[in-house]
Amino acid sequence: MTADIELLAEEIAQLGDAIATILAEQSEATKLRSEDKAVNTQTVADAKDGQGAVESAIKVLRDFYARAAGGGALVQTQEPYKGMQDVKGGVIGMLEVCLSDFARLETETSLAEEQAETAYEKYIAESTESKEVKEVEKEHKEGNKANAESDLRTTKKELSLTQQELDKALSYYDKLKTDCLDTGLSYEERVKAREEEIQSLQEALRILQGEDIA
Repeated sequence: MTADIELLAEEIAQLGDAIATILAEQSEATKLRSEDKAVNTQTVADAKDGQGAVESAIKVLRDFYARAAGGGALVQTQEPYKGMQDVKGGVIGMLEVCLSDFARLETETSLAEEQAETAYEKYIAESTESKEVKEVEKEHKEGNKANAESDLRTTKKELSLTQQELDKALSYYDKLKTDCLDTGLSYEERVKAREEEIQSLQEALRILQGEDIA
């Protein structure tokens, strides 16, 4: 019973450590998820702001080039100024690449955030289930340990009482052995002595009763 209790205590301690580990890992995962989410949220916001700014710049430039091409008030030379729009795609082409990059960054970051959140929620659900199973098992083993400890106390008490009774019996046996066995005579001699004792007692009884024993 003592060995069973020690084994249960060891298993309870191991379950407690496992539960504590799960809680610590969940806490760390939650912290990292919060930090990652904040970065992703800011990245998406910056990408959206960047797209807005680039779109505004493209509109301004297109309006400018349109007016320049049409001989607007800003053009003071005989040949209208058309800017850098025709040089390897021009400024507008470069800005459109930037716009595409911002859009891709927003999409990829949003997707990464969604996947990370899904993985985090799955991990939390699975680890929480594992923790709850271990908590139930730990509680069950704690109950078994308490019952075993109670049984052990009862058994020790019963053992103590039984030992006391045994000690008394052995002591009484030793007394009987001294009185009955330790006479230095053989069994046959003890039987003969007992028969003679009985015969003498019978003769004494007849004398007391007034009988003639001659």
